[in-house]
Amino acid sequence: MLTCFTSNALEFNLPQDKSRLVGELTYYTAKKGDYFQKLAEQFNVGFLALMEANPGVDPLRPEPGTELLIPTQMILPYGKHEGIVINLSELRLYFFDTKKQKVHVFPVGIGRIGHMTPTLIDKITEKRKNPNWFPTADHREEYLEKHGKEMPKMIPAGPDNPLGDYAMRIGTSAYLIHGTNQRFGIGMRASAGCIRMHPEDIEWLFKKSASGTRVKIINTPIKMTYIEPDTRIIEIHSPLTDNEGNIPSLLPISNGVQRFIGNNPEDLEILEELILDPNGLPVEIRSE
Repeated sequence: MLTCFTSNALEFNLPQDKSRLVGELTYYTAKKGDYFQKLAEQFNVGFLALMEANPGVDPLRPEPGTELLIPTQMILPYGKHEGIVINLSELRLYFFDTKKQKVHVFPVGIGRIGHMTPTLIDKITEKRKNPNWFPTADHREEYLEKHGKEMPKMIPAGPDNPLGDYAMRIGTSAYLIHGTNQRFGIGMRASAGCIRMHPEDIEWLFKKSASGTRVKIINTPIKMTYIEPDTRIIEIHSPLTDNEGNIPSLLPISNGVQRFIGNNPEDLEILEELILDPNGLPVEIRSE
């Protein structure tokens, strides 16, 4: 079941069987004046995810009457469903409420090329409302090169602060999960390495996440699950460009993916098509 909260978060009941598939795809007919940034905010999905699910559609001016796929169905990341899980390949953050057996899903902005967000397992160690921002030396140097003037060593809380109204530190690192004073960039690679969220989303998450909440950041472009009794579902996202500008290849496929797909030529053909042109959507391989 899919419902919307004040934050406009996607909320799903956790599967009670062995499946990790949640949600359903949403179909939307484009109207005059629509554009992907607007629709991404309306449905609270990532901008790049919306582009990936609708190849060939102009994101700035989709033709009215075009049926668009909104990526509101997904395979939950493999592993322990606890606390906060961020999959960089998806540009999604998952918050697992184990008491209520629910998961809340948010689009996030992550580190741009040259400032890639690291994978890690840690916890929330500090929470700040109306945080001040202390730019790093690298950030201040980049600003000087770009604008020809010094950036202040501290940006106070307020409308000019890129951290927005809420920030949570991950471990002892410099990386934060925070809001933003600019809505553009959510669901994209736009930050200096931190995890960026819509203002209403970070406010919700800030209130729900106590200090000590587990945080796991992964980079998993391929996710798989079985739907009982024998249907296989695979979801493939475009791999992230690394800090040197290289695009990692998904080939050769791992042993785990090979075992999951099997040796049926038709299944392997579907897999090859998805690897060459990922759409970020759950795709049924075959029912035995």
